[in-house]
Amino acid sequence: MVRTHQTTRRQFLYGVAAAGVAGTLLSSPNRAVGYQSPNDRPVFATIGLRNQGWTITSKSFAFADFAALADVDAGVLAENVERVEKAQGKKPDAVKDYRQILERQDIDAVMIATPDHWHTKIAVEAMYAGKDVYCEKPLTLTVAEGKLIEKVVKETGRVFQVGTMQRTESDQRFLLAVALVKHGRIGKVQKVTCGINGMEASPVIPEAPVPNGLDWEFWLGPAPQTAYRALPELREGYGGGVPLFSNAHYSFRNWHEYSGGKLTDWGAHHVDIACWAIGASETGPSKVTPVKYNLPVEYKDGHPLVNDRYNAATDFEIHCAMPNDVQLVITSEGDNGILFEGTEGRFFVNRGKITGKPVEDLKERPLPENAIEEIYGGKVSSNHTENFTDAMKSRKQPISDVWTHNRMLEICHLSNIAMRLGRELRWDPAKREIVADSQANEFLSRESRKGYEINTK
Repeated sequence: MVRTHQTTRRQFLYGVAAAGVAGTLLSSPNRAVGYQSPNDRPVFATIGLRNQGWTITSKSFAFADFAALADVDAGVLAENVERVEKAQGKKPDAVKDYRQILERQDIDAVMIATPDHWHTKIAVEAMYAGKDVYCEKPLTLTVAEGKLIEKVVKETGRVFQVGTMQRTESDQRFLLAVALVKHGRIGKVQKVTCGINGMEASPVIPEAPVPNGLDWEFWLGPAPQTAYRALPELREGYGGGVPLFSNAHYSFRNWHEYSGGKLTDWGAHHVDIACWAIGASETGPSKVTPVKYNLPVEYKDGHPLVNDRYNAATDFEIHCAMPNDVQLVITSEGDNGILFEGTEGRFFVNRGKITGKPVEDLKERPLPENAIEEIYGGKVSSNHTENFTDAMKSRKQPISDVWTHNRMLEICHLSNIAMRLGRELRWDPAKREIVADSQANEFLSRESRKGYEINTK
């Protein structure tokens, strides 16, 4: 169905507040309430090991020891226990239930790489258990979840890194992009286009037997009860045995029950950099307009009418009216990356390149020597985990803090809501609610399935 239609003052203050709370927490003899010594290696546990879970774990061996791993898929868990043991020379404990990790006094921090619908529950419960948190993007399924996480970070003083690693890695190309914009190298910014690719539609995906070793009930968790679905064709490059089309495994990203399609996948990376560059990390759009898009199933009142195939948008073009008359475009067309356009030039950046006249001009007119460090707030870390562990020592929030992440992710969530409802949305960035649209505001939160509510005790 096709329808046309730099470290901020806030970050600094939250860092100071967190450090104050942490001072109290660290006086406790319970190691689990905080990372205690700059000379210690922190003890980590990873929750959710498929794909990105292994990636962030493998990048962390230089900075932390892994005491435990958790996954609801026994095969994935066993494979990664073996990999971690080989890498660090010590076998981590293996558990299915993440709550066994949160109960442990010897674990300082958790890395969360579960499907998105589990992020908020585990992150909040981990913070109340005294753990610092590194959580993969997108951080949340809803705007309300983001507000809850912000509240708990502030209340507990935990250090919280979001996995938007483009802020640290990719050879600092994205940091250079932000510096070029902030140093006026394209004049006044007029338009920023985030190319995040589309996704393929799926055929009808039938109900299928749950794979051996996968606890499907626990995998669903807070999401609505439904049958496991999969086709026998396998996806290459994902450890073998992963269905190309399913409602789990890698493909959970294509279902609104568990994620937000490309908008919260690649969008969580590129919209983040775009907002950072144009100074919109503490605000949001005034309106979000779905110019064109394709939903692979029929929707009514914002809800898919069938549940036997992917339901997130396959292609799209979203226009967002940002502060200072900047137009932010999120599109499935063109190269994956970010195009910045201003009154005096334009340039393009992605993980493999940064090109354009303003970049070429750096040979004759370089940026100030400390321009990148000013953007980053100090020496750039070797990778995103190092930034996290440094923050654990200082008790200040890391480079990918929850507040700036939630602000940009709200744009991605609003884009999905606008497509699902088929209309433009006006947004109040101060109240963080949709203007004069009670139906759309209902999509800013979501109830957890009974028995899987977030434990805030």
